[in-house]
Amino acid sequence: MLDGSNQQSQTKKDSKAKTNKPSIVNVAIAVIHYKDQYLLGFRDATQHQGNRYEFVGGKIEADESAAQALIREVAEETGILLDNNTIVKLGRLHHDYGDKQVSLQVYKIELTAEQYEHHKHREQGLEGQALTWVSKSQLLAGAYHLPAANKTILEWLKLPSKITITYPLAHFGTYTDAAVAWLQYHQENLASESWVYIRLKDVNSKHLAEQLITTRPDILAILPSDNEQPLNGQGSLTANETKIGQRKVAKHLTQTTLMQCFDKDGSSTALKQSLSEDHPLIVSCHDIASITAANQLASMRIQNALPPVIGAFVSPVLATQTHPNDVPLGWDAWSALADLADMPVIGLGGLEPAMLNQALQYGGISVAGIRQFI
Repeated sequence: MLDGSNQQSQTKKDSKAKTNKPSIVNVAIAVIHYKDQYLLGFRDATQHQGNRYEFVGGKIEADESAAQALIREVAEETGILLDNNTIVKLGRLHHDYGDKQVSLQVYKIELTAEQYEHHKHREQGLEGQALTWVSKSQLLAGAYHLPAANKTILEWLKLPSKITITYPLAHFGTYTDAAVAWLQYHQENLASESWVYIRLKDVNSKHLAEQLITTRPDILAILPSDNEQPLNGQGSLTANETKIGQRKVAKHLTQTTLMQCFDKDGSSTALKQSLSEDHPLIVSCHDIASITAANQLASMRIQNALPPVIGAFVSPVLATQTHPNDVPLGWDAWSALADLADMPVIGLGGLEPAMLNQALQYGGISVAGIRQFI
């Protein structure tokens, strides 16, 4: 048993041990761009994670919001004033560098043509740091060495502003051969180079997805998770799937499967399967519970060095013909859910491509749909 002096000494040691643990630094990150040109700074060799390029940003002070910190930091570092620009949340990240823990709140901001013209030739920031504008293709290809925490941000930036969702197979049920009709319709009507969520809603028609990707090699496919659509009887890839793997940009988890990952019964089958997916994930969310589950899954995949959750379909924003009985969220409620998500949010439900700007204003990064997108 410790006497009073020993107890006091032990308390001091415990307190010191706690204070020695790296504190979490909250940082606002600004992914600034004009069209396909992105702004990067360069960290001096003497700085933490030095000799690397970085997105502009800095520490969030106790008396300010992340957006306020971002506007202040960008102005202090570059002279670019973002007070009137649309600031869109990409997501939140926690990263442990060992000697330092950071919590990043990441925002994407597009400059006006006037702002870009005014700042594009500046090679040095207001704090003496080097600045450079780089193409999106080079940035995503890894041509610029960024801190480790930025790996997920680069994956988020691959998400397009519009995503097309195919009609389910049942939509062509009146045709003599629904499969042929489904395939021909989508072969002829999908936009070139578009991201397409191939949603057949028929577990026995996976071959149609393969055929569509084979005959339209320009499209980038989002496919159902293996939770919902097993591979083949042996659980391995078919020969054709191996060939088309490069056109597969993400797997999709329905809200039902997402919630099974964290169900109260403690079943881990769905979670294990979701943590075995070797492609980035896009999840579907309709409420706070599913957003919370999506955040948990996203964090676990990053901790396990897996491709991240790159987006969340949050729906329905407005009333839809596909689900006429579902009560729409409306833009305000949708925005509140979007704010809770730790990954980019995609608007879905009763939308059309022209509503992208509205989605940006309410906190989304992209819009998706069927009828108005094909």
